[in-house]
Amino acid sequence: MKIPLFILTLALSAAAPSIRAQTTDMAYGPSVSLDDAKRIVKAAEAEAVKNNWKVVIAVVDTGGHLVLFQRMDGSQLGSIEVAQGKAYTAVAFRRPSKAFQEALGAGGEALRSLKTPGLTPLEGGLPLVAGGKVIGAIGVSGVTSAQDAQIGGAGAAILK
Repeated sequence: MKIPLFILTLALSAAAPSIRAQTTDMAYGPSVSLDDAKRIVKAAEAEAVKNNWKVVIAVVDTGGHLVLFQRMDGSQLGSIEVAQGKAYTAVAFRRPSKAFQEALGAGGEALRSLKTPGLTPLEGGLPLVAGGKVIGAIGVSGVTSAQDAQIGGAGAAILK
């Protein structure tokens, strides 16, 4: 079940000042096209193959809905929902999912964000930015969170 973005934003604003300080003012733009999503996934997959990593890659639009999804042969089934969750987190909050991982690592008030529906506080979700606007996000899961982010970064980089 997807929770409306304004509810998620209110919950995090009240619960986690350290996360709130990382808020981006970047506006949403038109959603990522299927053609761009294909190029993003191709670049991300190339990075994974180069490193012999088997991952799941999800690209979502500005509403957090899947545009393109790919599960590489041999990737773990648990990564399916994790990749989608990382992508949703990155687009819903217009920042890398790593921001929430870091805030939780610091403890304190940020721990309240664990009750935020739809939040996946693991590195590997990145907003997709074109023309200075968020047009979607990529989420990767299957290896370490830092490696997931490396793969996602390779995909996101094709928009620059």
